[in-house]
Parts: sequence; C-alpha cells; structure tokens
Amino acid sequence: MILRLPPWAAALASALLAAAPPPARSQGLAAAAPDEAGWGQATRILARIRAPEFPAAVFPITAYGATPGQDATAAIQAAIAACHAQGGGHVVVPEGTFPTGAIRLLSRVDLHLAAGAVLRFSADPAAYLPAVFTRWEGVECMNYSPLIYAFEQEDIAVTGSGLLDGSAAPDNWWEWARHDQGHVARAAADSRALNAMAEAGVPPERRRFGAGHYLRPNFLQPYRCRNVLIEGVAIVRSPMWEIHPVLCQNVTVRGVRISSLGPNNDGCDPESCRDVLIEGCVFNTGDDCISIKSGRNADGRRLGVAAENLVIRRCDMRDGHAGVAIGSEISGSCRRVYIEDCRMSSPNLERALRLKSNATRGGTIEDIYARRLAIGRVAEAVLTVDLLYEEGARGSFPPVVRNVSLETTTVQSTPRLFFIAGFAGATIDRIRVAHSTIAGLNAAERIEHAGRIELDHVELIPEHTGPSRSSRVLP
Repeated sequence: MILRLPPWAAALASALLAAAPPPARSQGLAAAAPDEAGWGQATRILARIRAPEFPAAVFPITAYGATPGQDATAAIQAAIAACHAQGGGHVVVPEGTFPTGAIRLLSRVDLHLAAGAVLRFSADPAAYLPAVFTRWEGVECMNYSPLIYAFEQEDIAVTGSGLLDGSAAPDNWWEWARHDQGHVARAAADSRALNAMAEAGVPPERRRFGAGHYLRPNFLQPYRCRNVLIEGVAIVRSPMWEIHPVLCQNVTVRGVRISSLGPNNDGCDPESCRDVLIEGCVFNTGDDCISIKSGRNADGRRLGVAAENLVIRRCDMRDGHAGVAIGSEISGSCRRVYIEDCRMSSPNLERALRLKSNATRGGTIEDIYARRLAIGRVAEAVLTVDLLYEEGARGSFPPVVRNVSLETTTVQSTPRLFFIAGFAGATIDRIRVAHSTIAGLNAAERIEHAGRIELDHVELIPEHTGPSRSSRVLP
C-alpha cells in the first residue's frame, strides 16, 4: 500500500523514522512487547486501595476552646489528641473561619471541615516551628512543618467540603521563591546548601533548616503513613506543593478542588508512594497539576524507593506546567502509572503528559499508560519527554524512559504531538500513540535521541486545515 501524506505529516513521519533505530540496535533493551496486561494491572491495584474508616465519635474543635476569628491551633491539636486517645473518630471544624498554625494529625483521626468551614493558616513562619523531619524538593531534612503534617501514622484523613487557605501571597511565602527582574530568590542559597549536604552524605537529621532559612513548607504532607484519605476539601494559596504524601502506602485523593497559582504550586505530588488513587479532582495550579516523584539525586538513590502503582482518573486539569508530570525528582524511579478519563485544557496549560529527568537525577520511568483523555488546548506539546531538564547530560546516572502509551485521546489544539529530548547514553524507547486525534498542529516536532516511536491509527490535523488520516505503524 502506498500512503500519501501532506508535507506537515510527512515531516512528522520522517522525524519519527530518523529517531527510531532498528530493533537490534535499541540501546541494549530486549525487544519484548510492552506489558499487554497493563490495564488489567490497574484493576488489581484499585482492588488493593481502600480508604480508611473511622469510628462515629465526633470531636468538635469548639468543644476544646476554638472560637471563629481567634487562633485555634491549640484547640485543634487538643481535639486531635483526644480523638486519637479515645480510639479515633472525626475532629470537626464547624462553619466559620478559624485561624491556625501547623496541625499535626495522629492515627485514626479524620480532620473534617463542615460546609462553610475555613481553616486559615498563618503566614508567619514561626507558626511552623519546631522543625520536623520532611522532604524538600526530593531531599530529606529538618525544616518548617508542613501546614498539615503526619509522621508514621495509620488511618488518617482530611475530609469535608470546607476550605483550607494557606494565606500565601507575593509578599510572604511566594516572595521567598521570586527570582524575576534580577531578584535572586531567598531560597536559592538554602536549596544549594541542602543539596550539597545530601551529596556529601550528611545525615538528614543534621540538615537543619527552618528558622532563619527560606525553604517553604508544603501544605499537606503525610510522611511514612499508611491508609491516607484526602477528600472533598478545597485548597487555596499554598506556600508551595499542595498535597505531598511521601513514602506512604494506600493513599486516596478524591474530589479535592485546588486553586493555587504561586511558584512551585504543584497540585498533588505523591513521592515514593505505593498504591495511590487520585480521582475526581480539579487542579488549577502554578506548576504541574499532578507530579509523581521519588527523591532527588544521591538522596533519592540512598532511599531507593520507587513511586509505583498509581491510578489517576476523572480529573480536570486547568492551568499548570503539565496535567500529569513524572519527575524531575525521580532518582528512585517510577513504574505502573495509569491515567484515564481526564480533561486537560487551558491557554496556560503547557503540556498534557510530561516526563522529565537528567543524568544527575537518573531513575527509570516505565509502564505509563494513558487513555480517553480529552485535551483542549496545550501550549507546548501533548507528550513531553525531557531528559535535558536542568543539568541535562551532565552526570553519571543516565535516565531511562520506556513503555509509554497514549490511546483513544482527542486533542483540539497543540503546536506539536511530541517534544522528546534525550542524549547519547540515555534511553527513550517504546513510545506509542494509538487511536487518537491530534489537531491544531503548527510547529515542527522535536524528537532527539529516541528509540522506537509508534503511531497506530492516529489522525493528525494541522491548524486551519482539514483532516488527513494516517494509520501507519512506525518501527
């Protein structure tokens, strides 16, 4: 059969063919087919994920001294302690606005925000001391407490229809990260110092920041916890990453509404977590809507815990650097991610799927499946694999990206389908797009240092032009 393609489609085909070496030279990888049971594996993962259940006991924070408009930190913590001591239940924040500092959850406690309830967190860094054991951009350290924090607890939750307001603004938390117009971010020196400590093998407990330093706290961070539920609440104005479970197992994030457009304001960052469900959420963020991570550089390799077995479904991604990202703090690797039935669209959404690492981070990203995505407008590309991120090829840990599948997806407007940037020694292989319609194409594809890329029944529609079908499978 002779397949005739218009010039724009022929250019894409030529780029794919040029990027794909013969199978026998596929950078040392075996020629095995992708995991044929991929979506069946997702079903098995979902069968394991169970939201925690709680006794019916109720502990209103007003019974422990909380009054709307007054600092409720001590009352909230007293209610949590009482609930935990009595075998668990629901710590209820009633209608009204309650100012607070750091909140620390304990096992068998559901922090429940009733309709009309607002927890307004202080913007005073002193409200998040003493420092706690945390992970800051993929590196363990002692730093300001996250606004809501749990450490080595089981059966914990934050639920309800109320509002969590982090009070972040350009003149407080966000100012620490400002680096425009010649202004050097206050956090820059601390970030370099923390990374240098990790590379030098300084124990995490001796990497002390917090008071006098400028590493912003995350909003909600369960650390080394099991059976975690975040459901229903709205989150606004976060200092940086909003929902950041670390080294957790059995995590459900459901029906959460996030709108926070500050710097590094990722919506949900499951890091080195296993068995995670994110569903029915709305993300409008200043960075990646969802970003899966597993530690940074030497510290991520020291722990060596992958992010694995994640299901993301029925979410709405609006503003952000990506709808779903994996990396760049991915030194512990990532495997088995399933994304389905999500809507992604905004003039300020840069990419739908974004995989990023470099030769300093390293790590393997594999078995990533996406299907039935409704993508409206993205600014850069539908699928980005960027292995030249930040340090790029400088380093001794070339990353691996393999077995990435995007199926049954429609795209209304994108400059290009692929932005794939690798380097000699890194691996990008088995990237597949199938049974999809990609419209609005108006820029050259970027595909560098990649292995096998496959288009299977993909309809490519350039901007201001009618459709031209291609069902060609490229090696």
